[in-house]
Amino acid sequence: MSIHPVNRLQQNGQSDRQAGLSLHDRLGLISLIEEGVRLRSSDSPIVADLFAELWKLVENTVSGSKIDRLKPEKSTKGFKIFEINAETGENLGRLNMLYLKKPIPCYYLVYVEVAHPFRKKGLGNRILKEFKKFLIEKNTVGVLDNIIPRDDPTFDIYLKLDWKPVEAITGVEPVNGAGVYMVYVPPAFAGKDLTIPLRQLLFHLRRKRPAIDMRDNELMVRRTIEEFKELYDALVAYFHDQLTGGDTRALIRFMFTRFVTKLLGFRRRIGDLLGYTGGESLEQIVLHPAVRDLPVQSYAPKELAANPCFVSGNKELWLKLPEMVKKHPARMIEALPNYRRPSLVSWMEAKGKWSSDTLTLGDLMDLGFDPTRLKEITIEGEDYIFERIQPRLLPEHQGKKRILEGLETDLAGERVRHAVLKANPILLIIGDRGNCYVLRKKVAGIHWDEAVEELQSSPELKGLNASLRLDKIIIATVRKANERIRSRIGAEQGAMVDRFSWFVSWNLETNQPKLAVDFAGSYFETIWIA
Repeated sequence: MSIHPVNRLQQNGQSDRQAGLSLHDRLGLISLIEEGVRLRSSDSPIVADLFAELWKLVENTVSGSKIDRLKPEKSTKGFKIFEINAETGENLGRLNMLYLKKPIPCYYLVYVEVAHPFRKKGLGNRILKEFKKFLIEKNTVGVLDNIIPRDDPTFDIYLKLDWKPVEAITGVEPVNGAGVYMVYVPPAFAGKDLTIPLRQLLFHLRRKRPAIDMRDNELMVRRTIEEFKELYDALVAYFHDQLTGGDTRALIRFMFTRFVTKLLGFRRRIGDLLGYTGGESLEQIVLHPAVRDLPVQSYAPKELAANPCFVSGNKELWLKLPEMVKKHPARMIEALPNYRRPSLVSWMEAKGKWSSDTLTLGDLMDLGFDPTRLKEITIEGEDYIFERIQPRLLPEHQGKKRILEGLETDLAGERVRHAVLKANPILLIIGDRGNCYVLRKKVAGIHWDEAVEELQSSPELKGLNASLRLDKIIIATVRKANERIRSRIGAEQGAMVDRFSWFVSWNLETNQPKLAVDFAGSYFETIWIA
């Protein structure tokens, strides 16, 4: 078995291998290991390789960058693009705008993006100054929706560049949820009354926003797929010798596992994008057989990791954990049985696999999700679920933990469309090996999305669903529960509701919905928010 190396790769030892990677490649590989992992470890050759002279190179790249206005023929879907490019040709950021003719000529700024390692170095400000210069040259009004949070230090970046809240000109305050629109009026429009044209423009813009977002989503998907391709090439290049030689040490497995799980996460998200039709398919990223055969390695090798830690939660429950789990959380938790969700069980039966079989990266790609993310454990006779999360999501989960703890008592006895409404709060959070592990009670249910999929696709459940329309009942129940919780926790925390998960009562042993039937009709016994 052989793997063709990327042409730019030099293969004469570790330092030569690093030298053959571009700055973009190195930063991409670092992004796979940096979340929660102790970088700059002297025990890890990959850290020494990738970080050698890195920040100096980043600074030099920023100082030598320039802004290119792409020619119209290079623009797509009607967008005009500015790019921040390094002297080496690497793209550091971009600005997308769309020209609108009516009711007045206008460029709508769709988004400004600067690659993460190059942020807070003035590049965003530079490209916005170039946009302002462009508007002056074109004698055209500029409009944008300022999505920067008000408490963010950069919220006033547009004000400093002479942009004004649109209501300062129209005299009309925006309706709640209508956006924070701002306008730049070039000198050529000085003294002109733009009140009516701007009101008409905003009305027109709000009508066109879905179409604009659809076009923007298509471009984002295409660009992100290209980035995944480049990252995969960099991984294959860096580990070429080991892959060719059949080396499957933990570091190689860990890096490729991080890549595959990020790829699968993106695949799930783009299915929910407004207007996405699947035209840009992730199927064009094909893993080499040697990569597909690598066993899943979801936690960082010891040489990259910090010591395990108790993050937050019920300390009494922490003390009840097996001693080996407390000493080596990641290794022991990842060795626990995978949560036997129906889609995993049916896939394993079709493939003739056992729950004790080690899953490979090829298995994850075939499944379309990472079943190792959820693990089952029994503590003093009670069943629990460990969920693996990325450390960057820890503040979000701690916020959810506080809300759910308040709801747990508050919801006692409450029903939504006859189903009992319950909260399933986080009990414990443990950090280890570049991951955080979140412990909750195991509920007698499955995620509502999977329940709908089972009802619509499982041969054993299709007939039941056709007669009782259970998929519609689930959707209506979740929607109503969502509204109930949103009103309960208030507007300040309302945005968090979209980040919660909903579970409906289900018999996991028989893969059947757990229903109650009475004079009111059929309904699910329980619905949980987690």
